[in-house]
Amino acid sequence: MHKVKIKALSVNECWQGRRFKTPSYLAYERALSVLLPKCVEVPEGPLALFLEVGQSNMAADFDNPVKPFCDILSKKYGFNDKQITEAVVRKRKVEKGGEYILFNIVSADS
Repeated sequence: MHKVKIKALSVNECWQGRRFKTPSYLAYERALSVLLPKCVEVPEGPLALFLEVGQSNMAADFDNPVKPFCDILSKKYGFNDKQITEAVVRKRKVEKGGEYILFNIVSADS
């Protein structure tokens, strides 16, 4: 498992209209790209994603952070997120300032 100490950004905060990333999303993308481990081995073929998001706001939908995180993850590690064929997503309550994302990518065939 890999842990990144960053507050997850929701889909609602990512886009201006249909074509333009918001300043919040651009900042999140830069920060997450730096904080992600430099080297994560991503298997070939179908993938399974395990994702745990520590959120201080439990009113937020559990799936809001999934899409932007997957997009940035795939960009960082050079795979297409359409390869993710299964996922386990957990939301955990944390104190404000203690937000995190814990993830692992494995072969969906294993």
